[in-house]
Amino acid sequence: MDQAEILLDAEERMDKAVHVFQGQLQGIRTGRATPGLVDSIRVDYYGSPTPLKQMANVSVPEPQQILIRPFDAGMVGEIAKAITASDMGLAPNTDGRVVRLNIPPLSTERRRQMVSRVKELAEEARISIRNIRRDANKHADQSEKDKVMGEDERDDTKDQVQDLTKKFEGKVNSMADAKEKDVMDE
Repeated sequence: MDQAEILLDAEERMDKAVHVFQGQLQGIRTGRATPGLVDSIRVDYYGSPTPLKQMANVSVPEPQQILIRPFDAGMVGEIAKAITASDMGLAPNTDGRVVRLNIPPLSTERRRQMVSRVKELAEEARISIRNIRRDANKHADQSEKDKVMGEDERDDTKDQVQDLTKKFEGKVNSMADAKEKDVMDE
């Protein structure tokens, strides 16, 4: 691989790691209701686990409530069962046509747990980014051994990979800080 390929591959993979982290953050509960809270829930739809957002319209009519309106009214019970089985700690209310989730205010203890979860997810994302850096550096070393690039070009590639690593770790850190602040604010 030449320098451009190594850098492009590393940047794409690091960007993907940041997007995965961003998706994980959406599922972490703050004091307000957001449709992202139920994105990770999978419902047994005639034998196959299906993401909730593919089988229902999810809206937030009030700041403390999520309204789930299934496309197939017969799935209300399955959706309620999936929400109860999830680790969100929410009790669904159904009226036969829709599922309502009332989001209670978070206790201080629960907020601390959420913040520690954000920190865990951020560390996982940073580890993923560092693993991508390691792979890119290995590719640079291998390319130098294979005489595809010279020593100076290899060192330059490693420096640019390190700059990418700092850039994407900075994004993860700022996203984690914003989410922690969001969780701790009442």
